[in-house]
Amino acid sequence: MLQGSATAPDTAARATGHVHGYARVSTGDQTSAPQEDALRRAGVERVWTDTASGATTSRPQLDGLRAPLLPGDTLVVWRLDTLGRSTAHLIATIDELAARGVTFRSLTEQIDTGSATGRLILSVRASLAAFERDLIRERTRAGLGAARSSRVARPSRMRRTRLECRVRGSTGICHAD
Repeated sequence: MLQGSATAPDTAARATGHVHGYARVSTGDQTSAPQEDALRRAGVERVWTDTASGATTSRPQLDGLRAPLLPGDTLVVWRLDTLGRSTAHLIATIDELAARGVTFRSLTEQIDTGSATGRLILSVRASLAAFERDLIRERTRAGLGAARSSRVARPSRMRRTRLECRVRGSTGICHAD
């Protein structure tokens, strides 16, 4: 093929930076239209959309989107939680994109890793999210420990008649209704 031919792959033009979007909804009952609209208003050329729970590891559209990204490209999401299953997964994904020369933007949180400030804000937000998750875990453990030590728990399963007999009380005689 001749150089400069209109049919030759133009990787140089691609490296100047395309803007790609990713949207995710958790169930088939939800619509990704608001996310896609926001992404298109932000200049996204193509939107990849998955229908999967945030905790799901299988996201075929995200995997298909990440493979062809080139240095200078930008990946845009509507919200941070769209991209990552957890804070650690989110940071690992963004680090992998940065190592490949791909910029990341989140519209809702107004984060753009194309600048030092954007990278700082992302790191602070990720740290705060991890801190909040740890606090919730600590409070849950403390509450469970307190419930176990005070033996305050839900009553064991009783048949209705036994429960009625217990409530009727002091006679110890149970009459069927």
